[in-house]
Amino acid sequence: MLVNGSDCTIIIKTSSMEFDVPYSDETIRDAISILEENASIEGDGSCKGIQKKSGVKGCVVSMLTLGTAPLLLYLAMGAVGNPIFISETKNLFKYDLSLVPLEDTDNFELIQDRVNKRIHFIGCRVIGFELRIFRDEAIKLKLNITGEYPAREYPYTNDLGREAGERFNGNGVNYIINGKENNNVYGVTLVSKKKGGTKTEIWIKRVLDKKKDIPFDIEEMIITAQLLREKYEYRFYGSFRITVKNLVLISDETEIKASGAVIGPLRFYVSGGVSTEVFTSGEEIRP
Repeated sequence: MLVNGSDCTIIIKTSSMEFDVPYSDETIRDAISILEENASIEGDGSCKGIQKKSGVKGCVVSMLTLGTAPLLLYLAMGAVGNPIFISETKNLFKYDLSLVPLEDTDNFELIQDRVNKRIHFIGCRVIGFELRIFRDEAIKLKLNITGEYPAREYPYTNDLGREAGERFNGNGVNYIINGKENNNVYGVTLVSKKKGGTKTEIWIKRVLDKKKDIPFDIEEMIITAQLLREKYEYRFYGSFRITVKNLVLISDETEIKASGAVIGPLRFYVSGGVSTEVFTSGEEIRP
């Protein structure tokens, strides 16, 4: 997940909420189209190109935190049902998200705050995402964003806070493959392109071990990320769960050039559904 950009503050605004996402790398910029001036019917005439701003495109990479996971996963997945209150808890809600064929999330706004300059992007949509989970690393989500309207300066000078919530880490993730927990998975990368229909792949990195290798046909894989803290008194609080179904092996990308343990990726095509359960405490949130 290599992104050319710089650290800045990113604020995401939907129709019902406004949220800062933690220290983000970004390449959001004006999209440029070319207007062509054709030659006249008689004579050679002239032909030249004129640049025209035609919206925005780029990406935002953010680390998932306890506070931002519901919103960011909602923007990535594309559909959300009504929050479900979990009984026997004080104020815990579960959000069911589903990855659907089109980029059907509501339009949202994005404010990019750099030193002495704030840019406002409106009418943004997510046309793809990449979720990366590796051991010893923070869990990161990359949102590929497009918009129909050119950027404009943001006139307000109020302070924009920075999200400092607890970050999910790859060490707090477990994997269940075909009903059995697998401790051989080093990490996964879930990639989805939603323009013109959803196309989803998952790369599973595992420590190469013939006795415990991952099956080539996976009916169901459940990825559960948790914040491992004793202070969470509510069941499921500080966690989210992704369920991926019907994985078909495309290729084994492992390169063996070492005498010791080798971590190699298997590349799967997701022919079934992808769904996510996100648990959060507090007031009911409607993205």
